[in-house]
Amino acid sequence: MFAALPRGSTHGTIRALRYGGRMFGATLTAMVTPFKDDMSLDLDGAQMLARYLVDNGNDGVVVAGTTGESPALSHAEQIDLIDAVKQALPDNAVVAGVGSNNTAAALDLTERAAAVGADGLLHVTPYYNRPSQEGLREHFTTVSSATDLPVLLYDIPIRTGRKIGSDLLLDLLALPTVVGIKDAAGDPSETADVIRRAEAEGLEVHVYSGDDSMTLPLLAVGAVGVIGVATHWAGAEMAEMIAAYSKGDVALARQINARLIPSYDYETGDLAPNPVPTKVMMNLLGVPVGRCRPPMGPIPAGVDEAAGVVLAGLDR
Repeated sequence: MFAALPRGSTHGTIRALRYGGRMFGATLTAMVTPFKDDMSLDLDGAQMLARYLVDNGNDGVVVAGTTGESPALSHAEQIDLIDAVKQALPDNAVVAGVGSNNTAAALDLTERAAAVGADGLLHVTPYYNRPSQEGLREHFTTVSSATDLPVLLYDIPIRTGRKIGSDLLLDLLALPTVVGIKDAAGDPSETADVIRRAEAEGLEVHVYSGDDSMTLPLLAVGAVGVIGVATHWAGAEMAEMIAAYSKGDVALARQINARLIPSYDYETGDLAPNPVPTKVMMNLLGVPVGRCRPPMGPIPAGVDEAAGVVLAGLDR
């Protein structure tokens, strides 16, 4: 197990793709997992979807995360999915969702994802069992020390029931392979303070928005991009917004963000939980991804119509 590096130390050698100073690029999609009619894994469909995403504004993808229905996938299916997508995207970042609330399971997925060529790893805060901060420290230190791949920590307390504290985040960012955060904690002021403290101590920190609607606010405090959901159908617009902000054209970034608000509302609205609306949207666009596995349930009435309204607003 790695101990935290001294403050100001550089990270160890890691295998990663870098785009314009960003670890994995600016715009990535937390990709849904396509299933066939019999609910088996559709690997051909996953490859087609991955190529569609990078052809439509995305620098790369996150595979087998919660938007990819990881709770409903076996470990073998997760690894097959990561392998297939990496074969489809040899020149783009493929980040593997390998988190678990079981440290041993997360270790197993970490090692197997690296073996099939993942470019990076996403580790979510252990969910439901709500470890203490010291429990989180042990978990993240253990899993990050098992790989030389760059690791993003996924902080989403609304789903996991536990926030990664700022002091702990700073300590974890000093670990050799932990390079950043997928931030869905909903507190840009705290994120700003973490970035400020990390940079003051010479630590590498790549913050990606994990909530599409918070992307512009997080860019304002130092985030480098987004791991999105609406980027399934609005990747080009999201990439344009991030590029505009990066060039100092805040007015244009605000205009694009305003245009994307219906997409944010659609993906997180009351009609159906993520990723049900996203799968409806992709099927409507002619990119077949099938239905969600149980327990996500059937598609509620009105989702198809709402998807059409969103696309019309984007001139699709």
